[in-house]
Amino acid sequence: MKILVIQQKMIGDVLVSSILCDNLRKAYPKVQIDYMVYESTIAVLQGNTSFDNLILFQEKHQKNKWEYFKLLKSIRAEKYDIVIDAYSKLESWLVVLFSGAKQKISYWKKGREFLYTDTVKRKKTSKTNLGLIIEQRLALLNPLHLPIELETFPRIYVTKEENDFATALFESHGIDQSKKTIMVSIIGSSADKTYPLEYMSQLVDFIADKGDVNILFNYFPKQIEEAKTIYDGCKESTKQKIYFSVLGKSIREFIAIMNHCDMIIGNDGGAINMAKALEKPSFIIFSPWIDKKGWATFEDGINHVSLHLKEFKPDLFESKTAKIVKKETVSFYRQFTPELIYPLLNTFLETHLK
Repeated sequence: MKILVIQQKMIGDVLVSSILCDNLRKAYPKVQIDYMVYESTIAVLQGNTSFDNLILFQEKHQKNKWEYFKLLKSIRAEKYDIVIDAYSKLESWLVVLFSGAKQKISYWKKGREFLYTDTVKRKKTSKTNLGLIIEQRLALLNPLHLPIELETFPRIYVTKEENDFATALFESHGIDQSKKTIMVSIIGSSADKTYPLEYMSQLVDFIADKGDVNILFNYFPKQIEEAKTIYDGCKESTKQKIYFSVLGKSIREFIAIMNHCDMIIGNDGGAINMAKALEKPSFIIFSPWIDKKGWATFEDGINHVSLHLKEFKPDLFESKTAKIVKKETVSFYRQFTPELIYPLLNTFLETHLK
């Protein structure tokens, strides 16, 4: 038997959907399981033995119809028995159509029923603290009636060499590893997912004042000016605790560094999802226009805590669509002052700095 799982999206999505492969491997130890993802996301899958082959959807497949057709032909030649489409967009519909698989599973969408043999309706609310995104993914396994207890936690695997790299990096920068090390995700993937820079400086000050800790910043090299703005906005006593230049040059380097940290605090995004997969406590600030119920995974109020402005000022959101909120993100973020965040952040830090 051969199974293809499709998830063409960002790092967080690919990481979460890897639990489909984990469960399929657990239920069917000897079958061929292939996982189709964007080439840019493979770093979070290294070391995972739940699939046999990665099928990479590359830039050439998006830009060149002939290359895309060759990819479709190669998938058809595999003669998959089951295809699970966790992406369910045009790119994956054609893959499903060409696959020739006997069983094709995805989410229900009006007018797309002919593509699939089995569809599941996306849940609108979460019934557990796994989070909506994980519950939705696991629902794709329902038509298979797997005779196992489902794995629900996506994992990232770190090699000894990567751990050694992080240890050496910490030593070379004089980071005392007997102290707690806090990763701060200071900048989001876009401006409308980034907590205001001056507010972030205040949060970093608050964190630094809580104890004798090491503070690392997570940002992309192209975001260095914004990162410097946050650093410059911090108190001198805080700056003494920040190791500004300790930065991974790749996703795998970030993973290795994160594995040496004790927790992550900051903007929602891929860094948070990777930290959770490394079993690190997380404290997340969601953008006002994002519906947090999707990605607020494993929330327990202790190890994983997330905040949204709507929880503090619900009246601001009355009769406003996500589209309107997104357009007015800046003014909404101005209302999300550090003073609203301090009490819960204080509790989180007191719990994890013991």
